[in-house]
Amino acid sequence: MSSLLHNSVRAVVIRGLTFREWLQSRVTYNPLTPRVYLNPYPKYVELRAKDPVHWSPLLESWIVTRYADADAILRDFKRFSNDPRNHRTSRPPTPIENPGGFSMLFFDPPDHTRLRSLVSKAFSPVAIAALAPRIRGIVDELLDQISDPGRFDLIDALAYPLPVIVMAEMLGIPAGDRAQFKSWSDRRARILEPTIRPEEIEDANRATYELDDYFRTIIAERRVAPRNDLISVLLETQDGNEKLTQDEMLVMLRLLLIAGNETTTNLIGNGMLALLRNPDQLQLLRDQPALMENAVEELLRFDTPVQLDRRFARVDLEIGGKSIRTGQAITLVLGAANHDPAVFPEPGRLDLTRRNASHVSLGRGVHHCLGAPLARLEARVAFTAVLERFADLQLMTATPDFRDNVVLRGLRTLPMAARMNSRSETSAPSVVSTAAC
Repeated sequence: MSSLLHNSVRAVVIRGLTFREWLQSRVTYNPLTPRVYLNPYPKYVELRAKDPVHWSPLLESWIVTRYADADAILRDFKRFSNDPRNHRTSRPPTPIENPGGFSMLFFDPPDHTRLRSLVSKAFSPVAIAALAPRIRGIVDELLDQISDPGRFDLIDALAYPLPVIVMAEMLGIPAGDRAQFKSWSDRRARILEPTIRPEEIEDANRATYELDDYFRTIIAERRVAPRNDLISVLLETQDGNEKLTQDEMLVMLRLLLIAGNETTTNLIGNGMLALLRNPDQLQLLRDQPALMENAVEELLRFDTPVQLDRRFARVDLEIGGKSIRTGQAITLVLGAANHDPAVFPEPGRLDLTRRNASHVSLGRGVHHCLGAPLARLEARVAFTAVLERFADLQLMTATPDFRDNVVLRGLRTLPMAARMNSRSETSAPSVVSTAAC
């Protein structure tokens, strides 16, 4: 009963806030509604046309939808902070626990610079390119387990397990612990979503402490007997006299786990859905496998795996004629920026040959995604292997099942049908580039 009352009160409050929002600008932005999170792009068009720098009382944030504004803000860490402690708000903080402190994702230079420099070598394009053969092996093993190509779920078969296996192997996690490893990642990742429920916050906090306890054991083992894995590398890495503390190591591992799983799953799932809905582009990729690198960039742009990013104004300033006060939040709608027609002609059209501009799906500036080379490589390998193995790929649903996420846009399932390629049809060379990402 108390839950029903809470939901009713919440609905009334939201209606009141959005009505006032509409009176002020004749447009509203409520990403929590199914109409928006199932397909946010029509709402982005409306926002960009009517109020491209838009105040949302519901999110207590400015909503930025133009590419030029988002790109400039992402690059300018001096005026726009990642640190939530710079947010001036009257709302009570959520009871999300961060033992050991925030991750470097929420730090500004110089603290962010120090932490990133200590882990960046492990994610350099050269280091990631060396993983290509093993990633292809994992993809082939997963595809081998599809018993009936006539009906399978790509999320369950490939997009979901691939990134967790890759990250688990990089960290030196035993194969038998992968399921628990993924469970901790999924539960903790919910903290990024405004749709998170109170019971999910409690579960996410439990997952955090359980994960930290697990990593403490692994770290202790690696201190005594280092291995050829990322945890051992992080323990040995130092920049001058600087090394990661134990707390910093735990926070870093939590970040790598979540960032390395969710975004890649969404890239593969959203990307394959886009190809299935655009069979001409799917056939183009079959006919011209050398397009694979460019195709992954277009798929990142077309249905952005991470839809939103956030900054906090360090000083009073102006964006698009709107006065932004110190401490106010600014939500960068990356999915909208990637569909800005001022930068991407016909943005709603999937075009695997598009080369005129770069998307903002992986960020910009000092906070550009550290794992970008890995995510790109996993996607290239996954799409290449699927196209080599299967013919006549078909989407088996008219209503793909997206999760009710606002930040991390991705599918729960992607039911597909295909038939195995004959030997003559698999003669096209595999394209898994090891070029810098």
